[in-house]
Amino acid sequence: MNIAFCINEPGLRGLGVSLASLIENCSNPGRLKIWFLCSGLKNRTKNRIREYLEAGDKKIDHVFIDFDPEEHFGAYASLHGDRTTYGRLLLADIVKGNSVLYLDADLVVEIDVLELEHFQFGGNFLAAVGGGIFKNTLGNKFYIGKLKIDPLEEYFNAGILLFDLKKWREEKVKDQCLELANKYPLELPSHDQSLLNILCQGKFAKLPNNFNCSWEADQSKPGLSDKQILHFVGAPKPWDPLASILHRGFKSWKKYHQKESNFSVGRFTFFELKRLWHLRRSYARCILNHFKNLSHKEDFRTVRRINEKI
Repeated sequence: MNIAFCINEPGLRGLGVSLASLIENCSNPGRLKIWFLCSGLKNRTKNRIREYLEAGDKKIDHVFIDFDPEEHFGAYASLHGDRTTYGRLLLADIVKGNSVLYLDADLVVEIDVLELEHFQFGGNFLAAVGGGIFKNTLGNKFYIGKLKIDPLEEYFNAGILLFDLKKWREEKVKDQCLELANKYPLELPSHDQSLLNILCQGKFAKLPNNFNCSWEADQSKPGLSDKQILHFVGAPKPWDPLASILHRGFKSWKKYHQKESNFSVGRFTFFELKRLWHLRRSYARCILNHFKNLSHKEDFRTVRRINEKI
């Protein structure tokens, strides 16, 4: 079964746990083939990943493919100056076979992904977990006001996607995405996720809901299923500074954090520090919510002590 990640050096801090949990919870890791689309990944980093995947009994088939996101997608809106995410649009040109499961590098995969090995797409070029609607998305004015998309049409998060590569190639989906991106290069609210949702407009195959369970830092663990793919959306992430205090998913992430799969050893890079600066408001909100929760817990303890004395 083909698995794909689009990664760069800053993304390594989350990749280790994504990989470790994917492999640990797979019933037969030897049936996996992992494709890494690499944006500026250093050779020593590739060697660390390679050593991890070949250690012990794992011996997992893997391929590193270098690509330059600026060359392919430099004219389009970026995420804090990074366009690595657009690499998903190249998968059908690179991955051999008829399907691939794309995974973001900010996950804990508690599920056996081989459950999707014989998934039926029903004529769609991708499968995702839905549940959202365009009306509630970031950039809904663009989707609804400019593109005239039905506000109640279903919308998906693109952190976990199963692609029917044969159908993608037949329908030339990449070309359709690039045509859209060239028309609205700086207006895409969520980058290639926007492109895919605009093309689908609610018409996509549905993955089981527990295959993409969003978890924000100040929220409780999603309780959708005993086994699920936990997706750490927003900021801070469990590996960011202060996350051991601020992120309620830190323990779930830490469970799979291994020395052998810690591919990002060393200081934060300039790009990562720049990212943290962009996230200062998210940090402020989380810190505020953290102290509010502490205050509520203290209020609860006070009430309990009073009741015990009555």
